[in-house]
Amino acid sequence: MEKQLHLNLLASRPPMAGGLQSGAKMRMGPGRKRDFSPLPWSQYFETMEDVEVENDNGKDTFRIYSSGSHGPVLLLLHGGGHSALSWAVFTGVICSRINCRVVAMDLRAHGDTKVKNSEDLSAETMAKDIGKVVEALYGENPPPILMIGHSMGGAIAVHTAAAYHVPSLLGLCVIDVVEGTAMDALNSMQNFLRSRPKTFKSVENAIEWSVKSGQIRNIESARVSMAGQVKKCEEPLNSPGISKSISEGIIEEEEEDEEGGESNHKRKKEDDQEVKKESLYTWRIELSKTEKYWEGWFRGLSSLFLSCSVPKLLLLAGIDRLDKDLTIGQMQGKFQMQVLPQCGHAVHEDAPEKVADALATFMVRHKFTEYKESFP
Repeated sequence: MEKQLHLNLLASRPPMAGGLQSGAKMRMGPGRKRDFSPLPWSQYFETMEDVEVENDNGKDTFRIYSSGSHGPVLLLLHGGGHSALSWAVFTGVICSRINCRVVAMDLRAHGDTKVKNSEDLSAETMAKDIGKVVEALYGENPPPILMIGHSMGGAIAVHTAAAYHVPSLLGLCVIDVVEGTAMDALNSMQNFLRSRPKTFKSVENAIEWSVKSGQIRNIESARVSMAGQVKKCEEPLNSPGISKSISEGIIEEEEEDEEGGESNHKRKKEDDQEVKKESLYTWRIELSKTEKYWEGWFRGLSSLFLSCSVPKLLLLAGIDRLDKDLTIGQMQGKFQMQVLPQCGHAVHEDAPEKVADALATFMVRHKFTEYKESFP
């Protein structure tokens, strides 16, 4: 149970019971070779732009991906360590279901957003960022906006809504983040982050790791979203643990031959030496350094969520995540809840169609929008 909660506060959770455990090796079956090459953002979003906002220290630039030309705006906030690209596959699906516009942004210190003070990841600062980006995009008369946040992004969405930074807020959707389970997971969070590979030899290698480790269970989403999580190392790294960390848990998918064990071992050694010469990829943000902000994201989140007066939807990967406040609130009908089983923590990546269906039903029920005529 504890392992399942490790990344409830950030973006991905270690695999569920019975899945691949940290450091374990995994085979995909004989003769199967899957494509782990990256997919471009333009396959899912219509436009990409950098939005400048004024700040105390100058100007900050936020990376924005958009789709759609009419209807309410779905403002998408990703989980810790991820980027706006984690919403790519979901965006394609939701835009085929209902009349809406999608705006997915890279939060500060994430993805391709550039801010003067990337160390400040407090809930207050990040909530203000959302308000400033909305103002920069739409001026004083923003269209109706529904905020959707996953994990850390869900917490920031609640803080943004509670502080009235988005004046035209229609509703709020929070995906798989609950105060009780998130707070419980904080103690073991650093251990989980230390268990992740420090570097990868390529973006393909990072995609392969994310799928085979169970962090993202949908290979299509992993192929577009992992590029937003990793970056090229600025300097070549030659520390002893690098080649071990990138190959750990990943085995070629071809049938392994007992007699070929020695040659495979030799080839692996040669690969390791090659890796040290190449440019390596590492995480875009060191999540372990954000620890001082974790409690501020999640403490009091349930009551804050319940206090928001707009219609609310809570999507969970498991019913066990409800804490006392939310259980009472749900019984009183203060928000709508839906559990999407067979998903990991990255619910919107693992099951984008299920999330899109739940959200479309919620929005149409509240008369925020209508189904597209082309949607059956």
